[in-house]
Amino acid sequence: MSTDESQPTDSAGVSAPASPRVADTPRSLAEALRSREDGALADLLRARPDLLNPVPTDLTQLATRAGTRASVVRALERLDRFAQQVAEALAVAPDPASYDEVSALLAGDEGDPAVEGALGRALGTLHAQALVWGPDDRLRLVRTARELLAPSPQHPSPTGLGPTVAEATAGMSPTRIQDIVATAGLPTTHDPVSAVQSLTALFTDRTRMSALLDEAPAESVEVLSRLVWGPPYGQVTADPARHLRWLLDRGLLLPTAPGTVVLPREAALHLRAGRAHRTVEPTPPPVEVAREHRPQVVDATAAGQAYTALATVEELLKDWDEGGPAVLRAGGLSVRDLKRTAVALDTSEPLAAFWVELAYAAGLLASDGEADERYAATPAYDEWQELPAPERWAALATAWLAATRTAGLVGGRDGKDRTLSALGPHLDRSAAPEVRHRVLALLAALPEGAAPDAESLQARLRWEHPSPASLDLRSRIAQWTLNEAELLGVTGRGALSGHGRALVGGRGPGLGLESLGAGAPSGSGSASDSGSASSLGSASRSGSASSSGSAGAVSSAGAAGVAGAAGVAGAAERRALAAERLAPLLPQPLDHVLLQADLTAVAPGPLERPLGDALAVLADVESKGGATVYRFSPGSVRRALDAGQSASDLHAFLAAHSRTPVPQPLAYLIDDVARRHGHLRIGAASAYVRCDDEAMLDEIMADKRAQSLRLRRLAPTVLAAQADPGTLLDGLRSMGFAPAAESAEGDVLITRAHAHRTPPRSAPEPVPDGPPVPGATLIDAAVRAIRAGDLASTAPRKSPAVAASDGRLPRTTAAETLATMQAAVLTGEAVWVGYVNAEGAASQRVLAPVRVEGGFVTAYDHTADEVRTYPLHRITGVAELADD
Repeated sequence: MSTDESQPTDSAGVSAPASPRVADTPRSLAEALRSREDGALADLLRARPDLLNPVPTDLTQLATRAGTRASVVRALERLDRFAQQVAEALAVAPDPASYDEVSALLAGDEGDPAVEGALGRALGTLHAQALVWGPDDRLRLVRTARELLAPSPQHPSPTGLGPTVAEATAGMSPTRIQDIVATAGLPTTHDPVSAVQSLTALFTDRTRMSALLDEAPAESVEVLSRLVWGPPYGQVTADPARHLRWLLDRGLLLPTAPGTVVLPREAALHLRAGRAHRTVEPTPPPVEVAREHRPQVVDATAAGQAYTALATVEELLKDWDEGGPAVLRAGGLSVRDLKRTAVALDTSEPLAAFWVELAYAAGLLASDGEADERYAATPAYDEWQELPAPERWAALATAWLAATRTAGLVGGRDGKDRTLSALGPHLDRSAAPEVRHRVLALLAALPEGAAPDAESLQARLRWEHPSPASLDLRSRIAQWTLNEAELLGVTGRGALSGHGRALVGGRGPGLGLESLGAGAPSGSGSASDSGSASSLGSASRSGSASSSGSAGAVSSAGAAGVAGAAGVAGAAERRALAAERLAPLLPQPLDHVLLQADLTAVAPGPLERPLGDALAVLADVESKGGATVYRFSPGSVRRALDAGQSASDLHAFLAAHSRTPVPQPLAYLIDDVARRHGHLRIGAASAYVRCDDEAMLDEIMADKRAQSLRLRRLAPTVLAAQADPGTLLDGLRSMGFAPAAESAEGDVLITRAHAHRTPPRSAPEPVPDGPPVPGATLIDAAVRAIRAGDLASTAPRKSPAVAASDGRLPRTTAAETLATMQAAVLTGEAVWVGYVNAEGAASQRVLAPVRVEGGFVTAYDHTADEVRTYPLHRITGVAELADD
């Protein structure tokens, strides 16, 4: 069994204890994985969780799965910019390539200390994710990755390089090759292979190549300058110009198809001074500070926004308390209802969509599921209202951080050109939690009170996740995150607040996120901030761990690995700490208002909940801000009377909760409305009007506005109507009367607002990006199972005539199987068996038999790492293991 001499490291860049290894260079990825320690395998499964579904039976199957196209594409997309550039350089380097060859392709002929300092970290990342294997002198990119990144006419390389001389001349006639060699000033050879090698040696020799290009016409050099950074392909006519003929005759342009030529890779690299990329980005761009504020100012501003956020969510759900807008047939909120909500909240439609989606993500809002389906508050909203204000804010902020629903998409179009509606389907974007966490982590790394420059922040995010497929979406989510964090009070004046820093786990400048928990997607290429890249062994420079090196790149994958119970507990602690830091910054609820003579009441701050609820019935909100102004009107006073309050109750309530005397106009208003309230009585006939004052009934009958009610006098004090009681009540109130509804027994009906609630609903689950991050327990069990399965498949064994020697299941007769098992029980030795389970799935196992009786064998199964019992008739055959 071949093993790698290099020392494995974990994903944080910490080297495992050194142990002497005497082994050959691994010949395959499976052998390279076999030489890794269990910690390195666990890091691989954590970084690429798609390899665990289902758990591979052995390391050979793990290596095969790690080389599949879908898995490799996913892993490559999650690498940072420099790790991707290293993989692209390996794809155009010889296979295998040495560490120095890769360094030369990235740093160029003149060298680059930054590249040399970051290359070990990047190669460590590729090693850790099984995209590269082999020691430093024989680095190999996995075949699928090379196929994806290598240049081809159909898929140009990201480097802009073309095929090698050998690849471009593969279909060329030997005579033509010899002509090119001779024209280039090289001696002719006896075969095309040596001729191609001679031409390649010329193009890779800096001195001779420079001398050749010094002879080139200026027009020829201009053509090369246009092709040098890609694309390397060009078009020529059947009779090319003189300067093009000069290039074709010397192999500096080689034909690939009729009318198409290409600049060979070796010639392009000479013109590029050895660089595979025009611009190499070994270190992440720093996040620049745009403005600096005092931390106290930032915290106060953010606290004010947090208070506004709580008030807005409460106002939204109070507006929908008796049943909100209807649910569209396709799901979601209609454009008209969104506009009405925006008017009610006194905000724009995009902001209204954000508040609606935030309440939905926190589980405070859902559809009621009835036949006439409508949106309404959930029972969790009532529980949320009972919490202290800081805890209510922390619940909203935590839900926002973990939500995959993206309010910024509302109003846009989906792939089928359908409008995306608030609360509707197709708003989930699995990258949203990761981007939000990452943006806040970068803000936490800045000095306290520092607001970032948005463009430099976007540049940093593009470096960490440069995949073109998701680049635009991630940039938009990052901008939405900055805006939404300000609305929610996580940031103030663009800088991360103290309670926001606690929420995301930042302890101070330069630390960033401690853990993203289960909410962040997995599988990124760069890991969390750490020191210099660690090596695979004392002589290895590439390493096998994805430490960030001096670049200090913090990746979501490394943080996303901290999952499971510890992640949940950490999230709860951060939430509690954020609420604790916010508490002293929020204003305390007040138990009083200031009554004014113009029939208004001013609340100089937030009111205690019972006082606020009672005042909302008695008066209408006229304006909001630092202080809330309530307006008393006949309609609002009548609303309080309809709710069962008497005039004396209202006078006592106002006197108890006003720091100023009750103004005489307000007292008169209450008494006047109460005097007229209930003088008219409405009952069901269809409906009737009863009043002891005949003159008032005469006035109603004479009013033209009452014609639609179709009233008819039954008695001097009774009118009958064909309208229902509700319509009759509304009609008479619109005419300026103050009727009251009465029951069949003649008692006044008290009307109170009916709070409509949905059945218990849970908050929407975030939609993960691919497989969820496996927990530590699952990974440990998977590593043990893979190791055990690999032991069973690779254990050396004797080869009797009836046992297969090519990896197939052994075949023995039933008598031979029984005899071998019984002998193994006596000797205590392990045996290799083939086994077919009840579903017909075949497997190989290494068993140490303990007992054989009744047609069953009880043995310690090294593959499952436990004692099991197997029926003998399902064992296809048995073979003894080799003595070594």
